[in-house]
Amino acid sequence: MKKYLNYIKILLLFVSVASFAQQEKPTVPDAFRNASSTDTTSIADIQWKDFFVEKDLNTLIETALAKNNDLEIAQKNLEIASLQFRQAKWGNVPQINAFGNASSTRLSENSLNGRNTEQFTGQHHIDDFSTGLNLSWEADIWGKIRNRKRSARANYQQSAEVKKAVQTAVVANVSKGFYDLLMLDAQLQVAKETLKLNDSSVFIVNLQYESGQVTQLAKQQTEAQRLVAAQLIPQLEQHIILQENALSLLSGSFPEAKERSSRLNAIEVKSDLSAGIPAQLLSKRPDVKAAELALQAANANVGIAKASLYPSISITASGGVNAFEADKLFNLPASLFGTVAGGLTAPLLNGKRLRTQYEVAKLQRDQAGIQFRQTVLVAVGEVSSALAKIEKQERQFKVASERVATLRQAIKNANLLFKNGMANYLEVIIAQGNLLESRTRIGQYQKRKALF
Repeated sequence: MKKYLNYIKILLLFVSVASFAQQEKPTVPDAFRNASSTDTTSIADIQWKDFFVEKDLNTLIETALAKNNDLEIAQKNLEIASLQFRQAKWGNVPQINAFGNASSTRLSENSLNGRNTEQFTGQHHIDDFSTGLNLSWEADIWGKIRNRKRSARANYQQSAEVKKAVQTAVVANVSKGFYDLLMLDAQLQVAKETLKLNDSSVFIVNLQYESGQVTQLAKQQTEAQRLVAAQLIPQLEQHIILQENALSLLSGSFPEAKERSSRLNAIEVKSDLSAGIPAQLLSKRPDVKAAELALQAANANVGIAKASLYPSISITASGGVNAFEADKLFNLPASLFGTVAGGLTAPLLNGKRLRTQYEVAKLQRDQAGIQFRQTVLVAVGEVSSALAKIEKQERQFKVASERVATLRQAIKNANLLFKNGMANYLEVIIAQGNLLESRTRIGQYQKRKALF
């Protein structure tokens, strides 16, 4: 019998290994689209403290990582998974329980037991006292307990990767919010400078209107252009407050102003970064690793469901002391007793339910495999898109900078010509409007350049 069980274990181990071998990882391309080099060094190897050099941003990120509520929830989930994994390690250990029982039975005086008891003990009742240990152990022939350990281990590791993913998201959201804030600061400064420029234009047009050189329409249109910049100021101030509140929420605090000394145009942007090869970068992404671990857990659950279809062998044992008189309970060795039993339990009427659970587990494993492949596709696509943004964003920023420089010179020329009567007020208004729009837009390009 023992030899037969050993053959079964070897066969099941081979089947289990074959099952895990079928989990083929999704294929990935050799290089990212839009990748400018095939350098094996990867930006994923850089710590966030080394990537972001702004002290204000580093302070915000450190505060968020310490107080962010989503990150704390992820930590609690990790602790729960750790406890469950530790518990699963004890699956092969026999269960031992201590017991203590005391009972008293009143027998009928007209019964045979009652009369016999009265004859031998002189009493009409039987007392029974016992204490000892119970032991039960299930033989893991079909790998049920082994697969439970694998599932618990995969769930624990997945929780750790999920926590890393949440941490990455917190760092990304805080950095994006910080650069958005700097962009709004820059745009607010542009709006204020434009308002001063418009004030001077309005002053000149008013003088010309009083001297009869321009019409009421020129005065109204010049004042209307000034109100564009004036209206933009409270709008940007509103956006700044909302962005500061969003950063406070990420930091787990109530809304408050954010102190900052950084300026958008002074940000140092790293230009020598490499994405590396896809396989290397994906191995460091927590979302990809979490999806792979979810597939491993689903595969282990299939093994658990399959093992439930087969008979289970359990061994039970109990031992201790027993006596019908309390003062003789620990009269050794006369009060000692012990029992050992083995049992075989096979599902019969509930076989359909167990079969359904097994089929559902296989489908859930297929779902986890599809999700794993999808996660890999999304990850490769995100990196490729980011590389394209880096390349094209640099060109857009260069063109926008040239346009701003050209419009600044156009403003000077328009004002000079206007003061000398060689240009009309419409040319000045158009030049001021174009400069305001261009300087506002270049702030967006500077923010995107810092983020990518």
